[in-house]
Amino acid sequence: MVTGGRGTVVAMAAWSTLNAAGVTLFLLLVLLRVSQAQTFFFPFRQPETCGHNQYFDISALSCVACGPNQRQDARGTVCVCLPGFQMISNNGGPDITCKKCPENMKGVTGDGWNCISCPGGLTAEGKCHCPTGHILVERDVNGTLLSQATCKLCEESENSFTIANALGNRCVQCEPTFINTSRSCVCSEPNILTGGLCFSSTGNFPPRMISAARYGDLGMSFTSEWFAEYLQSSAAACWVYANLTSCQALGNMCVMNMNSYDSTTFDACRLFQFIFENTAGLGTVHSVSFWRQNLPWLFYGDQLGLAPQVLSTTPLPTNFSFKGENQNTKLKFVAASYDVRGNFLKWQTLEGGVLQLCPDTETRLNAAYSFGTTYQQNCEIPISKILTDFPMPTFYDVYLEYTDENQHQYIWAVPVLNLNLQHNKIFVNQDSSSGKWLLTRRMFLVDALSGRENDLGSQPRLIRVATQISLSIRLVPNTKNGNIYPPLITIAYSDIDIKDPNSKSVKVSFSVTYEMDQGEAHVQTDIALGVLGGLAVLLSLLKTAGWKRRIGSPMIDLQTVMKFLVYYAGDLANVFFIITVGTGLYWLIFFKAQKSVSVLLPMPAQEERFVTYVGCAFALKALQFLHKFISQITVDIFFIDWERPKGKVLKAVEGEGGVRSATVPVSIWRTYFVANEWNEIQTVRKINPLFQVLTVLFLLEVVGFKNLALMDSSSSLSRSPPSYIAPYSRILRYAVSTALWLVIGIIQKSRGRQRRAIRVAAVRPRYLLFCSAPQDFTSKVTSQSVMADGAAGIVFFAVFYERFVEDKIRQFVDLCCMSNISVFLLSHRCFGYYIHGRSVHGHADTNMEEMNMNLKREAENLCSQRGLIPNTDGQTFQIAISTQMRQQYDRIHETLTRKNGPARLLSSSGSTFEQSIKAYHTMNKFLGSFIDHVHKEMDYFIKDKLLLERILGMEFMEPMEKSIFYNDESYSFSSVLYYGNEATLLIYDLMFFCVVDLACQDFILASFLTYLQQEGQ
Repeated sequence: MVTGGRGTVVAMAAWSTLNAAGVTLFLLLVLLRVSQAQTFFFPFRQPETCGHNQYFDISALSCVACGPNQRQDARGTVCVCLPGFQMISNNGGPDITCKKCPENMKGVTGDGWNCISCPGGLTAEGKCHCPTGHILVERDVNGTLLSQATCKLCEESENSFTIANALGNRCVQCEPTFINTSRSCVCSEPNILTGGLCFSSTGNFPPRMISAARYGDLGMSFTSEWFAEYLQSSAAACWVYANLTSCQALGNMCVMNMNSYDSTTFDACRLFQFIFENTAGLGTVHSVSFWRQNLPWLFYGDQLGLAPQVLSTTPLPTNFSFKGENQNTKLKFVAASYDVRGNFLKWQTLEGGVLQLCPDTETRLNAAYSFGTTYQQNCEIPISKILTDFPMPTFYDVYLEYTDENQHQYIWAVPVLNLNLQHNKIFVNQDSSSGKWLLTRRMFLVDALSGRENDLGSQPRLIRVATQISLSIRLVPNTKNGNIYPPLITIAYSDIDIKDPNSKSVKVSFSVTYEMDQGEAHVQTDIALGVLGGLAVLLSLLKTAGWKRRIGSPMIDLQTVMKFLVYYAGDLANVFFIITVGTGLYWLIFFKAQKSVSVLLPMPAQEERFVTYVGCAFALKALQFLHKFISQITVDIFFIDWERPKGKVLKAVEGEGGVRSATVPVSIWRTYFVANEWNEIQTVRKINPLFQVLTVLFLLEVVGFKNLALMDSSSSLSRSPPSYIAPYSRILRYAVSTALWLVIGIIQKSRGRQRRAIRVAAVRPRYLLFCSAPQDFTSKVTSQSVMADGAAGIVFFAVFYERFVEDKIRQFVDLCCMSNISVFLLSHRCFGYYIHGRSVHGHADTNMEEMNMNLKREAENLCSQRGLIPNTDGQTFQIAISTQMRQQYDRIHETLTRKNGPARLLSSSGSTFEQSIKAYHTMNKFLGSFIDHVHKEMDYFIKDKLLLERILGMEFMEPMEKSIFYNDESYSFSSVLYYGNEATLLIYDLMFFCVVDLACQDFILASFLTYLQQEGQ
C-alpha cells in the first residue's frame, strides 16, 4: 500500500507539472499572437472635425457621439442640451441628461438647469431675450426661480445714469464721458462716439484722423483695425481729459507707426505732436523739456544737430573698471514696460533676454551687459513662434541705472535710433551724419496687432519685428576713470507679409559694441608712418648707393631707379610691420591689463585701416622676398681647388699605340662634394619652420593664447564652455600671433648662436665618418661659450634644439678647409665674398689615417693656422674687386659659358666639353694665382671694415688699382643664402600666417597653408 501511495503521488506530481507546462505554453502562444496583432496607430482627429452631434473625447483623442437631445458646446469638448431642453444631471464631461421643457415654458434659464417662460422671444441657444437697455431677471432677490422671466429697463435718468452690462444681467453706471458730454447714457449727435467713449464735437480737437498703419519696407499702408478702433478715442481722452493711460496708448500707436511724422496728415504721431505742442502750460517732467506732463517721453525734438549734443555732451556720472577694489563691469539697464493699452506693467531689468529674441542660456544672455564685452547674437526664428510668443506688443522705456558718489541711485534715459523713422517721408536716421538724426525713447520687439485689418481676433496681415538691435557704448575721450557717454540703442524693424507663417522665418540679431574716438590714434599712426617712411627712403637711398658702388657704375639709369624702388619696398614693408605690430601690442596690453577703463578696442569697421596696413606689409614683404630669391640664384660662384698632383703615371696614348708619362689627375669629387653642400645650405634656415609653426599653433589652440584675442576684458587663457564667447578682434589676433611667432623665432635664433660653440663635436663626424677628432681640438673656442651657456641650457637644447637646428654655415667653412677648396663668390659685379679653404696640410686627397694625423697635428698647434693671413684664423672675407680684375674674370667666364663666340684664351680646335674643362682649369689657376698675389697689376690687400661701414652695409673706399679684402668674422656670405636673410623670411612667414588668419579667422588653416608655402620655398 505504501508503494502504491507513492506511485499515486508521483503520478499526480507529474500530471501537475505537465499542466503547468501546458498552461505556460498556452499563455506564451497567446501573448505572441497578441503582440503580433497589436498596433500603435490610430486616426488623427481634431475638435473642429467632429460632427454637430459629436464631441471630442480628450482622453481617447477621438470624436464620440453625444447623447439624445444633445449637441457639442462651443469648444467641442463636451455635450450640452439642445435648445428647449433642460439639464437633469451633469456629472462632468459628456455625462449629462437632458429633458424637454413643457410647452408653456419653452425657455431655459441662463444656467441651463430650469425651464422658464420668457416675456419675449428666444435666442439661438433657447434663452430668454430682452430688448436693448434692459436686463433679464429670472430669480428674485433671495434666489427663488420666477415662473416667468421679466425684462427690466435700466434707469438712464440723471438720478442713476445706468445701462445694461455686456452680459445683459445687471445695470451698471454708464461710461463717465457719456455723462460729462450728454448728461445721459446715449452719445447722440452732434457728439462723437469713438472707442466706447463720447466726446463733444465742439472745441479745437482735429477732426480728421488717419487710422492707417505704415509699412515702409513693403511700400504699403492700410487701415489698421486697432487704430480705427482706438486711435481717436485715445487721442481725445488724452487731449480732453489728460487721461494717463490714454496718453500712453496714443504714444504706443505712434511708436507702432515707427515714430514717423508727417505734417500733412493727422496720424498717431501727428496727433501726439499736436497734443504735445498745445499742452506746454502743463509743465515738464524731471526738468526734461521733451517730456510733457501726462504724456510719455517719445522724442528728443526735431532740431538739427540735437542728436550729437544728447550723445556726446554730458558723460554719465559713473565709472567703470576691469580690475581692482573698485571693479565695476556691470551695465545695469532697467526698463519701464507698458502694454498696448497704456497700462504700466512693471520695472524690470534687461537681464534674462528681455530685448533678445534669440533663445539662449541665462549666463550667455546676461553677458551682453558685461562692460567691455563685445556681444553678438544671431538666430533665425519661425514666424509661427513669433505669433505665438508675441500676440500683443509690449513697449519699453530703457534707462541705465547708476549710483553717484553719495550712494544715491539714479537712472539715465537711453536714447533710441529707429532706422525706420520717417520725418516728412525721409528716412533721416539712415543718414551717415548724426546731426540729422531724430532720437526717440520708446521701443518694442514685435507688433502683431496693428497689422490686423478687419478683426482684432483674426490673424494679422503683416507683422513688424525688431530684426536688428544694437547697443553702442562710447568712451569719453582722454578719460582715465572709465567714463562713458549715454548709450545708444539702434534698432531696425522688418515688415513681414504673413501668408504661410509655418513655412516662413526671420533672421534677428542683437549686439553690444564699444567704441572710442580713434582720431588721436590715427594721427599718431600717420606721424609714425611719415617719420619711419622718411627714414625708409634714406635707408633705401643708402642701399642703392652701396649697390651702385658694388656694381662699379656711377651712372643713374632706369636700373638704378628700379633697384631703389625694390629696396624701398622692403624697407617700407618693415615700416608697416613695425607700425602694425606696435599698434596690435598697444591694444593688447593696454586694453587687457588696464584697471580703470581708459581705452576700448576699435570696432570692426575701424579695423579696416589696420587690415590695409597688414596687407601692404605682406605685399611689399613678398616683393622683397622675390628680390632676395632672384639675387640668390643669379650670383657667380667658383670653387677654387688647391689640390696639386702627387706625381706622374704611365698613360696609354690613343692612336699611337704607345705609352707616356702624365700628371696624376686631381680628383673632382671634393669639388662636387663642396658644391653639393653649397646647394644644400642654399635654403637652410636659422630656425626650423615646422617647429615654428607647430609651436605657435600649440600655444594658440592648446594653451589658449587665442583667448587673449577675444573682445572682452578677461585676461584668462581659458573659457568655460557654458560662458559666452565674445567675437575675436582682428587686431588682437594679429598682436597675439605676431608676439608668439617673434618670441619663438627669436628663441630659436638665439639658441642657434649659443650652440655654435659645440658644433665640431656634434656635426663633424657626419663629414669624417669614422674619423674621431680629439676633443681638445675645439677647446680653445668652446670653453667660454659652454660655461656661459650653462648646464641647464645645454641639457634642454641637447634634447630639443639640436634635434632641429645645426650651424650649417660654419660647418661649410670647415668642410671647405678639410676639402682644400676655396669659394670665390660674386654677388655684385665688383663685390662678393671669399671663403679661404686652403688646407694647412697642403693636400686633402688622402686616406683616413693621414687625415686623422693631420687633424691631431692641427689640434696640437703643430701646423700653421687656417687663415689667409699667416698666423690668423680669418677664413671669410668680403671682397671689393677692381675693374681690371673683373674684366679678366669676365674674359675667362665668357669662355666658360660660351656666350661670345670662340674662346680667347684656349684653343678652339677641341670639343666644347674640352673647352669647358680647359676654361675651368684656367679660372681655377687664375683665381688661385690672384689669391697668392701673383698678379701684381691685379693685387689686393686686406683690412678691417670701419664701424660705420658695418652699420651702413656699404664700403667707403673704392677699389681702384687694387682689390680689397675685408675681414669678415660674421660669415656675411650667408647674406646670399636663406640663412643670412632669416629676418626677412621670418617676417614673410609671419605676415603670410597673419593674412590667412585675418581672412579666414582660423589659426589651424593659417598654420597649414604657412607650412605648405614654407615647403614650397
